[in-house]
Amino acid sequence: MDNAIVRATGIHKTYDTGKIQVNALRGVDLSVGRGEMVAIMGPSGCGKTTMLNCLSGLDDVDSGQVIVDGVVLHDLPDDERSDYRARNMGFVFQLYNLLPVLTSVENVEMPLLLSGVGATEARRRSMGMLDRVGLADRASHLPAELSGGQRQRVTIARALVNQPSIIWADEPTGDLDSETTGEIMDLILELNRSNLQSFILVTHSEEVGRMAHRIVRMRDGVIVDDGFPNNPTN
Repeated sequence: MDNAIVRATGIHKTYDTGKIQVNALRGVDLSVGRGEMVAIMGPSGCGKTTMLNCLSGLDDVDSGQVIVDGVVLHDLPDDERSDYRARNMGFVFQLYNLLPVLTSVENVEMPLLLSGVGATEARRRSMGMLDRVGLADRASHLPAELSGGQRQRVTIARALVNQPSIIWADEPTGDLDSETTGEIMDLILELNRSNLQSFILVTHSEEVGRMAHRIVRMRDGVIVDDGFPNNPTN
């Protein structure tokens, strides 16, 4: 794939529990194109989340190489890798990971402030992103004052406020009902199309998977299928 923004080669990852060793990833190769939306699917324990964490640099790899937008991720020292993630990646998790004592806009602007953006500019950009996800009128609300779907929209706004080239999402609709899942996926699809950002989604939902450009299926730490859903035009 000539336009790959993510290229992983021969990724191995083993967890040692003290009693047994778990071979979570066993020689994974994967490329993701710029602007592509890829769904990673498979049964529980097959290595989906481990792969996402290794590809994004949240976890180290035992062997192999991950290149993200030309950067050999695991060659970077921990602090440089963390800085690279903050500036170039966004993360969306099932349980939101919003700070409960901060308002919506304060949660969204946190990555900007950590990246050294001034307070005035961070607030302006964060309000603009909340407006983009349809929550400008909830900017001063705490997470506990929002619905599950609204909290996930705040999480998406936070993930996108730095204008990252790639967004990693681990079960982004796993805690939502079917109607709200549809709304969140419509939002993600619209952002993918308009911003040409790459999305890598871990999901158990076949419905969510079919919305991606491509489904990567895993089993027992390896990729067993790397193809397209029935409706790749989405």
